[in-house]
Amino acid sequence: MKQRKNVSYAKYGYIFSLPFIIVFLIFSLYPIFYTAVIGFTDYKGLGVTSWHFLDNPFQNFVTIINNHSFRQALYNTLVIWILNFIPQILMALLLTAWFTSRRNKMRGKGFFKVIFYLPNIITAASIAILFYALFGYPVGPVNSLLVKLGIVDGPVYFLISKISARGIVAFIQFWMWYGYTMIILTSGVLGINPEIYEAAEIDGTTGWQTFIYITIPNLKTILLYVLITSMIGGLNMFDIPKMFMQGGPDNSTLTTSVFIYNQAFSGSYLYNRAAAASMIMFLIIAVLSGVLFYLMRDKSEIELRKEAKRLKKERLMIAKEQEAL
Repeated sequence: MKQRKNVSYAKYGYIFSLPFIIVFLIFSLYPIFYTAVIGFTDYKGLGVTSWHFLDNPFQNFVTIINNHSFRQALYNTLVIWILNFIPQILMALLLTAWFTSRRNKMRGKGFFKVIFYLPNIITAASIAILFYALFGYPVGPVNSLLVKLGIVDGPVYFLISKISARGIVAFIQFWMWYGYTMIILTSGVLGINPEIYEAAEIDGTTGWQTFIYITIPNLKTILLYVLITSMIGGLNMFDIPKMFMQGGPDNSTLTTSVFIYNQAFSGSYLYNRAAAASMIMFLIIAVLSGVLFYLMRDKSEIELRKEAKRLKKERLMIAKEQEAL
């Protein structure tokens, strides 16, 4: 009998990956490099086809860093992200503990998961219109409720206060994304070996002890993913601040993405400065991501690797000594 030739299926993997690679190169990688390049040029103005590199290639970056509006936008972005991420992760963890509890036999968990996730699939424009109406002045549902409860004497104009405007935008971001974070964390919990939980139940641990001492440590990688993706999304926040408040009042909800949009597509069309601001944000996100990876690294795994290297060196030394004898 003729032996069958070994068939390599690797080429089919490359073929199936080719469409993604082509799309990524054209629509992602090329724009990134192009943006990085024009940040060192004098490229500005609608319809301009020629541009030149600046004598001082970092002039645009220096101008952006010294720009008061950019620094204000960076501050607003960080504040709004922190204000929405902390309650977001706490709420997501609380719901995850509820949905994945082995002792909780409540029915309809799937229905509640859909309800909690629903805000994430509503368009940003719809949410902006909704909350603008909710906090309307002088007539609006929130003002009417506060007046009827006697909390305030008269209607409050929430949208002209810097603190309340930032708070509303942060709440909208929290409301939109806590359901998504919950789904990610729940998926991570379902991937943990159930035998660990069975052993914990036999040892008599309570539900909270199980969640704190077993679930959370085993979710470290998922929590890192959530933190990184939330940080990237938070520092690129655009749709709600732009559609809801247009960056106001007094630039209190102006985020870096809205600032970049205004630089590129409003007024003088300063594409070079918008590109410089984009690359500055890219570097900030890269540095913060690196710090988070370092802080949340698996120290036990690092120790095991060091121990393995030490044992390997000892074995090599023993082998060399034996050869010398």
